[in-house]
Amino acid sequence: MAETGEAAPRPPDRFAIAADLVRRAQRGDAVAMNDLLDLLTPYVARLCGPIALQDSADAAQEALLAVFQGLRNVRDPGALYGWVRTTAVREAVRVARRNQHQIPAELDDVPAAGSPELAADIRDVLGRLSPEHRAILVLREIEGLDEKAAADLLTISPGTAKSRLSRAKSTFRKAWTS
Repeated sequence: MAETGEAAPRPPDRFAIAADLVRRAQRGDAVAMNDLLDLLTPYVARLCGPIALQDSADAAQEALLAVFQGLRNVRDPGALYGWVRTTAVREAVRVARRNQHQIPAELDDVPAAGSPELAADIRDVLGRLSPEHRAILVLREIEGLDEKAAADLLTISPGTAKSRLSRAKSTFRKAWTS
């Protein structure tokens, strides 16, 4: 292949693809709606998993249903992922709170990093936290949001977010070492 000196066109990023799908779905394009939900499903599942734990599939389904129902109200398709994140976290907390139950466990030996046992132990310790504490941990430690952004998303004050995060980390540490 001969070089022409022109850079190859960059493929559109997921945000541009999502924005286009939103516009088309809002105009009634059912295929675009299906493609948009397919695009968003892994993102929603990743957010709901550590918050809703064993109920994560239900939480993801509820979140995607809320996205489907509320999509016509999205004014800025470029802000889709922020709106979806808010919706997914809200639904994950709601489902986890509705189905909250303690998962008994004993932590004998700490498994090696990357092992399935370690993932199970982390999930078990997360299960001992309230849905609100899991949500703040996910937003700060996995999503990388600052305390103000996490507080805004959870509709709580920054001070409440800071204290919740502190309590969540403390409770996690205590549960992990007990």
